[in-house]
Parts: sequence; structure tokens; C-alpha cells
Amino acid sequence: MRVRYSFSSRKTGRARAEKTCQHRKPFPKLVLEVIKTSDIIIEVLDARFIEESRNIESEELIKNSEKKIIFVFNKADLADITKVMQKIELHSLKPYVFVSCKRREGIGKLRKLIKIDVSRLGIKGRKVNVGVIGYPNTGKSSLINVLLGRASARKAAEAGFTKGIQKLKLTDDILILDTPGVIPEEETGTEKEKYIKQAKIGVRTADRAKDPEMIVSELVKEYPSIEKFYNIESNRDSEVLIEKLGRKRNFLIKGGKIDVDRTARLILKDFQEGRIEAI
Repeated sequence: MRVRYSFSSRKTGRARAEKTCQHRKPFPKLVLEVIKTSDIIIEVLDARFIEESRNIESEELIKNSEKKIIFVFNKADLADITKVMQKIELHSLKPYVFVSCKRREGIGKLRKLIKIDVSRLGIKGRKVNVGVIGYPNTGKSSLINVLLGRASARKAAEAGFTKGIQKLKLTDDILILDTPGVIPEEETGTEKEKYIKQAKIGVRTADRAKDPEMIVSELVKEYPSIEKFYNIESNRDSEVLIEKLGRKRNFLIKGGKIDVDRTARLILKDFQEGRIEAI
């Protein structure tokens, strides 16, 4: 299948990181500031795609800065935790906690982990800063909102904090530092693999994907649960699946042909929003 879009390549390096971005400060500058300012870092990952949503470059920065890190596997209600633990070796990601913001599960354990680290740090005379980082759409904002509670209000940026970082009160002694979702400066794999990864974890949402047909083609090969969800047999052939689903949903264009783009975006949307099992 021919890929109908192009990518711009980006090289690792601080000089490149200084380039401007329309919506946020370039990575890793903003992340560097959060890591520098924070005493504890929470990295929010998608429980369905733990490895894919990890930000290895950030983790290395945290490790080199000798800061404490807590891994939060968010959207646990969309994942089969037993299968996740069988598939991925989690011992290297301790401490971690599975969280479902929707069901309010795991929040108490996360609060406990934060308080344990705060106690171990033994910081006196100032508040402890807890930075929260992660890809867009990993549920970072939802996690912060649940942690803060409904009564807590988000505060505007204050002097001493980089623009783009919000300082939020968790307790009288603990502040949460919230940042926009960031994408790593450089990742391994081909441009196509990186693009599919971003679509899989929701960085590239279904409505923004440039070539949903190509993405669905890769997902269908990896996840037979897609066929099961729609109750359509396609032998992992995305063209067959799209054809049958399009007719089933009456997604037609002029001449009675299947609206391939609309059908592919529906599949991608159902996958990203957790309607289709991703384990």
C-alpha cells in the first residue's frame, strides 16, 4: 500500500530543540525545566501500550538528574491487566500503579506512593514539587483532575515557573507541576513506525490521521480483536475488512463505492477510544 504523505526528519540535539512550535515549547526544553524543578516525576503511560507510550529520553534525563519517578499505567479499565503483566516485564518500572480515572481506581495507591517519596525526601522549608509528564492523550489531565479533586482549582502560572507549566496544589506541602503533552525529540524505528505508534496511542487522533487506511492495515495485522469486534472475517486483510464494514454501515460515496476514508477512521476511532481490545 502506498503511503500518501511525507515526514520531516528531526535530529537529536539541543540546537534543534530550540526551534519554535505553535502550541508548546519544543521538547526537550520544557521537559528539562520540569525535571529540574520537580523533586518527584510521574510519567503517565497508556496501560494498553506501556512500551509505546514510554518516553525513554525523559526517563534517562530523570535518572541522570537522580530524581524519583513513579510510573502510572493509566486507562487500566481499557486493558486486560493480567495479559499486560504477562506480556511486559514491569520489574524495571517500579514503583508503578495501574490507574483508571474513569472508575477512580488506583488513585489511593498513587497518593500513597507520592507521600512515601515525599517522606523519604525529607524536604523542609518549602513545598515538594511533583512533575507530571507524558504523551498527549495518555490521560494526563484526567489523572491530575482526579488527584486534585473537584474542589481544587487550577492556578495560573506564577513567577519562577516557566510559561507552559501550571502549578497546582495537591496538599499544603505538595504541588503538582502540569505540562503540555510532549513528543520525544527522536525515537527509534522508521518514520512509518513512529507515525503508526503515535496513531496507536492517540497522539494522532482518528480525525487528524493523514492516512487512516494505512494505519488500520497495520493494526488489523497486529490485533485480531478488530475483526472480532465488528464480527467480520477478513483474514487480517484490512481492505476486505473496510469493504465489508463500509457496506454494513452503509458508508457509501458516489457510484455506490465504499467510503474508505470514513470507514478506516471509524475503525481507528473505535480502537483509540478503547472499544476494541488492544491486548
